[in-house]
Amino acid sequence: MIPIAKPLIGQEEKSAVNDVLNSGMIAEGPRVKEFEENFAEFCGTKHAVAVNSGTAALHVALMAAGIKPGDEVITTPFSFIATGNSILMAGAKPVFCDIDSKTFNISPESIKEAISDKTRAIMPVHLFGQCADMSAINEIAQDSGVRVIEDACQAHAAEWKGVKAGALGDVAGFSFYPTKNMTTSEGGMVTTNDDKIAKMSRIYRNHGMARRYYHDYMGFNYRMTDICAAIGLAQLRKLDGFTKKRRDNANYLDNNLNGVVTPYVSPDAKHVYHQYTIMVENRDTVIEKLKEAEIGCGVYYPVPINEQTYYKELGYSTQSTPNSNDVAKKVLSLPVHPSVTEDNLKLIANTLNNIA
Repeated sequence: MIPIAKPLIGQEEKSAVNDVLNSGMIAEGPRVKEFEENFAEFCGTKHAVAVNSGTAALHVALMAAGIKPGDEVITTPFSFIATGNSILMAGAKPVFCDIDSKTFNISPESIKEAISDKTRAIMPVHLFGQCADMSAINEIAQDSGVRVIEDACQAHAAEWKGVKAGALGDVAGFSFYPTKNMTTSEGGMVTTNDDKIAKMSRIYRNHGMARRYYHDYMGFNYRMTDICAAIGLAQLRKLDGFTKKRRDNANYLDNNLNGVVTPYVSPDAKHVYHQYTIMVENRDTVIEKLKEAEIGCGVYYPVPINEQTYYKELGYSTQSTPNSNDVAKKVLSLPVHPSVTEDNLKLIANTLNNIA
Protein backbone atom coordinates (compact mmCIF):
# COMPACT_ATOMS: atom_id res chain seq x y z
CA MET A 1 0.00 0.00 0.00
CA ILE A 2 1.24 3.50 -0.86
CA PRO A 3 0.31 5.49 2.26
CA ILE A 4 -1.29 8.92 1.96
CA ALA A 5 1.25 10.25 4.46
CA LYS A 6 4.46 8.96 6.00
CA PRO A 7 6.81 10.64 8.47
CA LEU A 8 10.47 10.24 7.52
CA ILE A 9 12.46 9.54 10.66
CA GLY A 10 16.14 8.76 10.17
CA GLN A 11 19.20 8.10 12.26
CA GLU A 12 19.70 11.85 12.80
CA GLU A 13 16.42 12.10 14.71
CA LYS A 14 17.08 8.94 16.69
CA SER A 15 20.56 10.08 17.70
CA ALA A 16 19.27 13.52 18.67
CA VAL A 17 16.58 11.99 20.90
CA ASN A 18 19.13 9.67 22.54
CA ASP A 19 21.37 12.65 23.24
CA VAL A 20 18.49 14.37 25.03
CA LEU A 21 17.61 11.25 27.00
CA ASN A 22 21.23 10.83 28.05
CA SER A 23 21.47 14.48 29.09
CA GLY A 24 18.79 14.15 31.76
CA MET A 25 17.04 17.32 30.54
CA ILE A 26 13.98 15.97 28.76
CA ALA A 27 11.42 18.71 29.49
CA GLU A 28 11.57 22.22 27.99
CA GLY A 29 15.23 23.17 27.88
CA PRO A 30 18.14 24.09 25.58
CA ARG A 31 16.90 22.06 22.59
CA VAL A 32 13.59 23.93 22.64
CA LYS A 33 15.41 27.26 22.68
CA GLU A 34 17.65 26.17 19.79
CA PHE A 35 14.66 24.91 17.79
CA GLU A 36 12.83 28.20 18.33
CA GLU A 37 15.83 30.22 17.14
CA ASN A 38 16.35 28.04 14.07
CA PHE A 39 12.69 27.99 13.12
CA ALA A 40 12.40 31.78 13.45
CA GLU A 41 15.44 32.18 11.21
CA PHE A 42 13.94 29.75 8.69
CA CYS A 43 10.62 31.63 8.55
CA GLY A 44 12.27 35.06 8.59
CA THR A 45 10.63 36.18 11.82
CA LYS A 46 12.03 37.79 14.94
CA HIS A 47 10.45 35.28 17.31
CA ALA A 48 9.31 31.66 17.45
CA VAL A 49 7.65 30.12 20.50
CA ALA A 50 7.43 26.33 20.70
CA VAL A 51 4.30 24.64 22.03
CA ASN A 52 2.99 21.08 22.18
CA SER A 53 0.51 21.05 19.27
CA GLY A 54 -0.75 23.03 16.32
CA THR A 55 -4.02 23.65 18.14
CA ALA A 56 -2.08 25.07 21.09
CA ALA A 57 -0.15 27.30 18.66
CA LEU A 58 -3.36 28.76 17.22
CA HIS A 59 -4.92 29.19 20.68
CA VAL A 60 -1.83 30.93 22.04
CA ALA A 61 -1.52 33.10 18.91
CA LEU A 62 -5.11 34.29 19.26
CA MET A 63 -4.80 35.10 22.94
CA ALA A 64 -1.38 36.74 22.59
CA ALA A 65 -2.81 38.90 19.78
CA GLY A 66 -5.42 40.18 22.23
CA ILE A 67 -8.47 38.22 21.09
CA LYS A 68 -11.04 38.17 23.89
CA PRO A 69 -14.53 36.81 24.59
CA GLY A 70 -17.10 38.57 22.44
CA ASP A 71 -14.65 39.30 19.61
CA GLU A 72 -15.25 37.98 16.11
CA VAL A 73 -12.56 36.23 14.09
CA ILE A 74 -13.12 35.72 10.37
CA THR A 75 -11.92 32.39 9.00
CA THR A 76 -12.70 29.58 6.58
CA PRO A 77 -14.98 26.58 7.22
CA PHE A 78 -12.94 24.43 4.82
CA SER A 79 -10.19 23.37 7.19
CA PHE A 80 -9.43 20.97 10.02
CA ILE A 81 -11.66 21.51 13.04
CA ALA A 82 -8.81 23.05 15.10
CA THR A 83 -9.12 26.26 13.07
CA GLY A 84 -12.59 26.96 14.40
CA ASN A 85 -12.07 25.36 17.80
CA SER A 86 -9.03 27.49 18.64
CA ILE A 87 -11.19 30.60 18.16
CA LEU A 88 -13.86 29.17 20.46
CA MET A 89 -11.15 28.24 22.98
CA ALA A 90 -10.11 31.91 23.08
CA GLY A 91 -13.72 32.80 23.88
CA ALA A 92 -14.28 34.48 20.51
CA LYS A 93 -16.80 33.81 17.76
CA PRO A 94 -15.70 32.25 14.46
CA VAL A 95 -17.25 33.96 11.44
CA PHE A 96 -17.02 31.62 8.47
CA CYS A 97 -16.43 33.02 4.98
CA ASP A 98 -16.54 31.19 1.68
CA ILE A 99 -13.52 29.97 -0.23
CA ASP A 100 -12.03 30.37 -3.68
CA SER A 101 -12.97 27.12 -5.44
CA LYS A 102 -9.63 27.02 -7.30
CA THR A 103 -7.18 27.47 -4.42
CA PHE A 104 -9.47 26.12 -1.64
CA ASN A 105 -8.38 29.12 0.46
CA ILE A 106 -10.53 31.84 1.98
CA SER A 107 -11.93 34.38 -0.47
CA PRO A 108 -10.88 38.01 0.14
CA GLU A 109 -14.20 39.19 -1.31
CA SER A 110 -16.05 37.04 1.20
CA ILE A 111 -13.93 38.52 4.00
CA LYS A 112 -14.92 42.05 2.99
CA GLU A 113 -18.59 41.14 3.30
CA ALA A 114 -18.07 39.65 6.77
CA ILE A 115 -16.21 42.54 8.44
CA SER A 116 -18.23 44.01 11.32
CA ASP A 117 -17.62 46.32 14.26
CA LYS A 118 -16.91 43.19 16.33
CA THR A 119 -14.23 41.84 14.00
CA ARG A 120 -10.84 41.78 15.70
CA ALA A 121 -8.89 39.39 13.49
CA ILE A 122 -8.79 37.47 10.23
CA MET A 123 -7.44 33.93 10.38
CA PRO A 124 -6.59 32.71 6.86
CA VAL A 125 -5.63 29.06 6.49
CA HIS A 126 -2.83 28.19 4.09
CA LEU A 127 -4.65 25.02 3.14
CA PHE A 128 -2.82 21.98 1.79
CA GLY A 129 0.44 23.99 1.68
CA GLN A 130 -0.56 26.97 -0.49
CA CYS A 131 -0.70 30.42 1.08
CA ALA A 132 -3.96 32.32 0.98
CA ASP A 133 -4.02 35.64 -0.91
CA MET A 134 -2.08 37.49 1.76
CA SER A 135 -1.72 40.69 -0.28
CA ALA A 136 -5.49 41.19 -0.38
CA ILE A 137 -6.03 39.90 3.17
CA ASN A 138 -3.42 42.21 4.71
CA GLU A 139 -4.89 45.15 2.82
CA ILE A 140 -8.37 44.38 4.18
CA ALA A 141 -6.97 43.99 7.69
CA GLN A 142 -5.07 47.27 7.50
CA ASP A 143 -8.13 49.14 6.23
CA SER A 144 -10.26 47.61 9.00
CA GLY A 145 -7.73 47.88 11.82
CA VAL A 146 -7.75 44.16 12.64
CA ARG A 147 -5.08 41.53 13.24
CA VAL A 148 -4.03 38.82 10.78
CA ILE A 149 -3.39 35.45 12.42
CA GLU A 150 -2.05 32.85 9.97
CA ASP A 151 -3.11 29.25 10.33
CA ALA A 152 0.10 27.91 8.81
CA CYS A 153 -0.31 24.41 10.25
CA GLN A 154 0.01 22.86 6.76
CA ALA A 155 2.38 25.39 5.23
CA HIS A 156 5.97 24.80 6.37
CA ALA A 157 8.23 26.52 3.77
CA ALA A 158 5.28 27.80 1.72
CA GLU A 159 5.68 31.33 0.36
CA TRP A 160 3.62 34.27 -0.84
CA LYS A 161 5.52 36.66 -3.12
CA GLY A 162 8.81 35.32 -1.77
CA VAL A 163 7.92 35.68 1.92
CA LYS A 164 7.52 32.51 3.94
CA ALA A 165 4.36 31.49 5.73
CA GLY A 166 4.65 32.50 9.36
CA ALA A 167 5.98 35.93 8.44
CA LEU A 168 2.97 37.16 6.47
CA GLY A 169 0.69 38.39 9.26
CA ASP A 170 0.86 39.62 12.84
CA VAL A 171 1.33 36.11 14.20
CA ALA A 172 1.11 32.52 12.94
CA GLY A 173 0.62 29.01 14.21
CA PHE A 174 2.30 25.86 12.85
CA SER A 175 1.70 22.17 13.54
CA PHE A 176 4.33 19.44 13.69
CA TYR A 177 1.94 16.49 13.76
CA PRO A 178 3.47 13.34 12.17
CA THR A 179 1.61 13.77 8.86
CA LYS A 180 2.87 17.34 8.36
CA ASN A 181 5.74 18.35 6.05
CA MET A 182 8.03 18.13 9.08
CA THR A 183 7.32 16.65 12.49
CA THR A 184 8.31 16.68 16.14
CA SER A 185 5.91 13.74 16.81
CA GLU A 186 3.46 16.21 18.38
CA GLY A 187 4.17 19.91 18.58
CA GLY A 188 3.54 23.38 17.29
CA MET A 189 5.15 26.79 16.90
CA VAL A 190 4.02 30.41 17.14
CA THR A 191 5.94 32.87 14.94
CA THR A 192 5.79 36.66 15.05
CA ASN A 193 7.78 39.86 14.64
CA ASP A 194 5.83 41.50 17.46
CA ASP A 195 7.74 41.59 20.77
CA LYS A 196 4.58 41.82 22.89
CA ILE A 197 2.89 38.92 21.13
CA ALA A 198 6.02 36.80 21.60
CA LYS A 199 6.20 37.70 25.29
CA MET A 200 2.55 36.87 25.89
CA SER A 201 2.85 33.63 23.89
CA ARG A 202 5.60 32.46 26.24
CA ILE A 203 3.48 33.40 29.25
CA TYR A 204 0.31 31.70 28.02
CA ARG A 205 2.12 28.47 27.10
CA ASN A 206 3.52 28.17 30.63
CA HIS A 207 0.62 28.47 33.07
CA GLY A 208 0.45 32.27 32.79
CA MET A 209 3.84 32.75 34.45
CA ALA A 210 6.11 35.68 33.66
CA ARG A 211 8.13 34.74 36.74
CA ARG A 212 8.33 31.24 38.21
CA TYR A 213 5.34 30.57 40.48
CA TYR A 214 3.89 34.06 39.95
CA HIS A 215 0.77 33.63 37.82
CA ASP A 216 -0.41 36.96 36.43
CA TYR A 217 -2.56 35.45 33.67
CA MET A 218 -4.74 32.42 33.03
CA GLY A 219 -2.33 30.17 31.17
CA PHE A 220 -1.93 26.60 29.98
CA ASN A 221 0.51 23.70 30.00
CA TYR A 222 1.44 24.00 26.33
CA ARG A 223 5.21 23.54 26.65
CA MET A 224 7.25 21.52 24.15
CA THR A 225 9.78 18.98 25.43
CA ASP A 226 13.45 18.82 24.47
CA ILE A 227 12.73 15.35 23.08
CA CYS A 228 10.29 16.80 20.55
CA ALA A 229 12.55 19.77 19.83
CA ALA A 230 15.47 17.44 19.08
CA ILE A 231 13.37 15.70 16.43
CA GLY A 232 12.28 19.09 15.11
CA LEU A 233 15.85 20.34 14.74
CA ALA A 234 16.80 17.30 12.67
CA GLN A 235 13.63 17.59 10.58
CA LEU A 236 14.12 21.31 9.97
CA ARG A 237 17.53 20.62 8.44
CA LYS A 238 15.82 18.23 6.01
CA LEU A 239 12.80 20.39 5.24
CA ASP A 240 14.14 21.97 2.04
CA GLY A 241 14.84 18.51 0.65
CA PHE A 242 11.43 17.23 1.73
CA THR A 243 9.82 20.24 0.07
CA LYS A 244 11.66 19.75 -3.23
CA LYS A 245 10.59 16.10 -3.37
CA ARG A 246 6.95 16.97 -2.68
CA ARG A 247 6.99 19.63 -5.38
CA ASP A 248 8.70 17.30 -7.87
CA ASN A 249 6.13 14.57 -7.16
CA ALA A 250 3.29 17.06 -7.55
CA ASN A 251 4.76 18.25 -10.85
CA TYR A 252 4.79 14.68 -12.15
CA LEU A 253 1.12 14.22 -11.33
CA ASP A 254 0.27 17.62 -12.82
CA ASN A 255 1.80 16.51 -16.11
CA ASN A 256 0.45 12.97 -16.18
CA LEU A 257 -3.09 13.02 -14.82
CA ASN A 258 -6.05 13.24 -17.18
CA GLY A 259 -9.75 13.75 -16.53
CA VAL A 260 -9.38 15.27 -13.05
CA VAL A 261 -8.97 18.82 -11.78
CA THR A 262 -5.36 19.07 -10.57
CA PRO A 263 -4.32 21.64 -7.94
CA TYR A 264 -4.40 25.25 -9.03
CA VAL A 265 -1.34 27.21 -7.93
CA SER A 266 -1.46 30.99 -7.69
CA PRO A 267 1.40 32.69 -9.57
CA ASP A 268 2.27 34.50 -6.33
CA ALA A 269 2.49 31.30 -4.26
CA LYS A 270 5.06 28.60 -3.63
CA HIS A 271 2.96 25.51 -2.95
CA VAL A 272 4.58 22.91 -0.67
CA TYR A 273 1.90 20.21 -1.10
CA HIS A 274 1.11 19.10 2.41
CA GLN A 275 -1.65 17.47 0.41
CA TYR A 276 -1.90 17.05 -3.36
CA THR A 277 -5.63 17.56 -3.76
CA ILE A 278 -7.55 16.92 -6.96
CA MET A 279 -11.29 17.27 -7.62
CA VAL A 280 -13.37 14.46 -9.08
CA GLU A 281 -17.09 14.06 -9.71
CA ASN A 282 -17.26 10.31 -9.00
CA ARG A 283 -15.23 10.32 -5.79
CA ASP A 284 -16.54 7.10 -4.22
CA THR A 285 -15.74 5.13 -7.37
CA VAL A 286 -12.28 6.66 -7.62
CA ILE A 287 -11.51 5.87 -3.97
CA GLU A 288 -12.58 2.25 -4.44
CA LYS A 289 -10.37 1.82 -7.53
CA LEU A 290 -7.39 3.40 -5.76
CA LYS A 291 -7.85 1.05 -2.80
CA GLU A 292 -7.95 -1.94 -5.16
CA ALA A 293 -4.60 -0.76 -6.55
CA GLU A 294 -3.26 -0.35 -2.99
CA ILE A 295 -2.97 3.41 -3.33
CA GLY A 296 -3.76 5.39 -0.21
CA CYS A 297 -5.88 8.50 -0.50
CA GLY A 298 -7.80 10.85 1.78
CA VAL A 299 -10.71 13.28 1.80
CA TYR A 300 -9.70 16.54 3.47
CA TYR A 301 -12.31 17.61 4.43
CA PRO A 302 -15.67 15.87 3.83
CA VAL A 303 -17.62 18.07 6.26
CA PRO A 304 -16.95 21.83 6.54
CA ILE A 305 -16.54 23.14 10.07
CA ASN A 306 -19.82 25.06 10.00
CA GLU A 307 -21.63 21.82 9.11
CA GLN A 308 -20.19 19.82 12.01
CA THR A 309 -22.76 18.75 14.62
CA TYR A 310 -21.36 20.90 17.41
CA TYR A 311 -21.27 24.01 15.25
CA LYS A 312 -24.81 23.46 14.00
CA GLU A 313 -25.85 23.30 17.66
CA LEU A 314 -24.20 26.69 18.09
CA GLY A 315 -26.43 28.04 15.32
CA TYR A 316 -24.09 27.88 12.33
CA SER A 317 -25.29 26.98 8.84
CA THR A 318 -23.66 26.51 5.45
CA GLN A 319 -25.99 28.77 3.47
CA SER A 320 -23.37 31.49 3.04
CA THR A 321 -20.54 29.13 2.01
CA PRO A 322 -21.68 27.37 -1.20
CA ASN A 323 -18.17 27.00 -2.64
CA SER A 324 -16.96 25.28 0.50
CA ASN A 325 -19.96 22.94 0.46
CA ASP A 326 -19.41 22.04 -3.19
CA VAL A 327 -15.66 21.50 -2.93
CA ALA A 328 -16.07 19.25 0.12
CA LYS A 329 -18.02 16.81 -2.05
CA LYS A 330 -15.30 16.56 -4.73
CA VAL A 331 -11.83 16.85 -3.16
CA LEU A 332 -9.51 13.86 -2.99
CA SER A 333 -5.88 13.89 -1.85
CA LEU A 334 -3.19 11.66 -3.34
CA PRO A 335 0.24 10.65 -1.97
CA VAL A 336 3.11 13.02 -2.83
CA HIS A 337 5.18 12.80 0.35
CA PRO A 338 8.95 12.33 0.00
CA SER A 339 8.74 8.53 0.27
CA VAL A 340 6.67 8.29 -2.92
CA THR A 341 8.80 6.81 -5.72
CA GLU A 342 8.65 7.29 -9.49
CA ASP A 343 7.10 3.82 -9.81
CA ASN A 344 4.49 4.83 -7.23
CA LEU A 345 3.69 7.97 -9.21
CA LYS A 346 3.32 5.99 -12.42
CA LEU A 347 0.91 3.59 -10.70
CA ILE A 348 -1.12 6.48 -9.28
CA ALA A 349 -1.36 8.22 -12.66
CA ASN A 350 -2.13 5.05 -14.62
CA THR A 351 -4.78 3.95 -12.15
CA LEU A 352 -6.55 7.30 -12.18
CA ASN A 353 -6.32 7.68 -15.94
CA ASN A 354 -7.92 4.23 -16.45
CA ILE A 355 -10.94 5.00 -14.29
CA ALA A 356 -13.91 5.67 -16.54
